[in-house]
Amino acid sequence: MENRKKVAFYTLGCKLNFSETSTIARNLEDEGFDRVDFEEVADMYVINTCSVTENADKQFKQVVRKAMKLNDKAFVAAVGCYAQLKPEELANVDGVDLVLGATEKFKLADYINDLSKNDFGEVHSCEIAEADFYVGSYSIGDRTRAFLKVQDGCDYKCTYCTIPLARGISRSDELENVLKNAYEISKQNIKEIVLTGVNIGDYGKGEFGNKKHEHTFLELVQALDEVEGIERLRISSIEPNLLKNETIEFVSKSRTFVPHFHIPLQSGSNDILKLMKRRYLREVYTERVNKIREVMPHACIGVDVIVGFPGETDEHFLETYHFLNEMDISYLHVFTYSERDNTEAVAMEGIVPANVRAKRSKMLRGLSVKKRRAFYEGQLGTNRTVLFESENKEGYIHGFTENYVKVKTPWNPELVNTLHEINLTKIDEDGSVRMEFLNVEV
Repeated sequence: MENRKKVAFYTLGCKLNFSETSTIARNLEDEGFDRVDFEEVADMYVINTCSVTENADKQFKQVVRKAMKLNDKAFVAAVGCYAQLKPEELANVDGVDLVLGATEKFKLADYINDLSKNDFGEVHSCEIAEADFYVGSYSIGDRTRAFLKVQDGCDYKCTYCTIPLARGISRSDELENVLKNAYEISKQNIKEIVLTGVNIGDYGKGEFGNKKHEHTFLELVQALDEVEGIERLRISSIEPNLLKNETIEFVSKSRTFVPHFHIPLQSGSNDILKLMKRRYLREVYTERVNKIREVMPHACIGVDVIVGFPGETDEHFLETYHFLNEMDISYLHVFTYSERDNTEAVAMEGIVPANVRAKRSKMLRGLSVKKRRAFYEGQLGTNRTVLFESENKEGYIHGFTENYVKVKTPWNPELVNTLHEINLTKIDEDGSVRMEFLNVEV
């Protein structure tokens, strides 16, 4: 047993990446590796990369330097989206030994020999058209909740986005396999599963390879709702044009799906939505939010917004600001537009200066704080169910209600990964909500 090598993982980016890192880690454990924390000395460090923002590119180099400080003789492998888009760039980063693209990352063990350092980073990345098969993934053991991948790739051609170039065409897991993975997760005493993918509302669409899917996203949700042993299911980000009224209505009556939706908007200006080649106009977004509020008044609704897109004038930005200010939403994820190679937006006119982008971002972040506060205030005095997390933060344990209100109570290790009925009492100085137990463990 002393000969077992140690491997550590670092994940940049989205929930989908976390689910895939966890699957790659389990594969390596089956090959005789022991997984350790990234802060520990390891024989190999694996970095799952992201390509969504410029910041993720910079973070990669910082993570490599961190690994080299821990063990300058360690083997460093880069996998994932950035590794697919710019393999040579990653291979040239000092300390990187292996770069694996979209189709190769799940076969990491096949590319490892004796873990000795290479003089140059070795690259194995496919033409993205070859990424036409599906590998199921889910994360367990990393967090209180599990991320379950149900779909990969994207057929949309948004003018700012590199994900179709990094992950290929839209393809989905078979329903039977999703249910099998969900059942496996349920046996690990995990209380909550978050469904993830690149464009999960596209689940079951079309053909890839020789397989034609027979199931829709609604049918996936209905089938998962019946898996025994799972307390909560949460839908991660879903496009407004793909979030159908039938799905919203089903979630409102569901046994396990929680009243929380994260719906990308990107801009509140129809002019900018058209430049972005989004597949809806703001009127569709309004309809979705109104439908959710009609059947689930207490639901949490999160929004993605991009500021500083080429051609976004002050008028366009104010259109977005006022649209969001008037909408009954709960919080914002604000992204500052950053130029990405090989996208249509790079060649567009009307570049927004960096300082203007930063100012607009700050305004929307301020609006997000206001929206979250108003949402939390509307929840005070109500009874909810909380799932407690595993960290002790300055003497407190935190958790999230089904509708994504962050609560806190004095640290008690016995509460970790348990569900409790609570009453929301007051908003604390740090923005989380204090609570009282209703003496009912769920």
